[in-house]
Amino acid sequence: MRKTSAVLATLSLAVLTLTGCASAPSFAGDVCDRAAASTPSIKDSVSVEGDLGEAPDVTVYSPVKADETSFADIVTGDGRAITTTGQTFVTDFTFYGAKSGKELTASAYDGDLSRINNITSWEKQVPGFGKVLECATAGTRMIAVLSAEDFGEGNAQSFGLGEDEGVVGVVDVHAVDLARATGALQFNDAKGLPTVVRASDGTPGIIVPDSVAPSEAVTQTLIKGEGAKVEEGQTLIMNSTTVGWDDKKVTSSTWGSDPQLAPAAPGLVGSTVGSQLLVVTPEQDGAPASATVIDILGIVPVPEQ
Repeated sequence: MRKTSAVLATLSLAVLTLTGCASAPSFAGDVCDRAAASTPSIKDSVSVEGDLGEAPDVTVYSPVKADETSFADIVTGDGRAITTTGQTFVTDFTFYGAKSGKELTASAYDGDLSRINNITSWEKQVPGFGKVLECATAGTRMIAVLSAEDFGEGNAQSFGLGEDEGVVGVVDVHAVDLARATGALQFNDAKGLPTVVRASDGTPGIIVPDSVAPSEAVTQTLIKGEGAKVEEGQTLIMNSTTVGWDDKKVTSSTWGSDPQLAPAAPGLVGSTVGSQLLVVTPEQDGAPASATVIDILGIVPVPEQ
């Protein structure tokens, strides 16, 4: 019987919130060299049949040595790569006992691309799962071998695994969202507004001028993305940083942790995925004026009925 434990069921949809203020952790450096990090020999331990996105027909030639975590891609996708721990994506997976070869748990394989997650959230449940997802591209199907330590003691107990028994997984990577705004830089000539600088990983810095904040809200497009246009009622995946106008201090940021999932605010409708916007909010209802930089990273699809 195909089942999903209470531990892993929470990964069906991560409700990501606005926290943290550090630079976004990236393991890609300048280039993702996934092939160099793979272990092709593990393909000899598993037979996998079926199409990407459909529940695979798998035979595990157990016992599989699982002293350390490794992976090998059996289908390499040509989509966007996972390059940071906070970047959102959709996966399907099936796990098997490395010694028994028996199926332990599996995702739904239902084509629902709203089941977004990221490495940060995955590793809270399966500590070493991020190691096999680093630099994976959308459209990839892989064989993953997780050591007992990387699968997690709690998970091992939940599935009744033997002492030091790891797991073998077949993992499909579907949609991968942007890690940062990307597109054409836009020229803005408005006076008295903040200047935005960016670190190499896209983390923005906001330089607020020594002048009075605008009396009305202002929105500028700093980078115009080439993705889908944002429509009213959609849920967006965003990174944002907010700085107080008067004290010039960061009051909130999602960079370095989980991006924010939120309904499209009126000021974002009509923008495109990949865009970066500067939003200046005047003092109102006792709240001080502020400047916010928003990267629109994706749109959460509506599940098919």
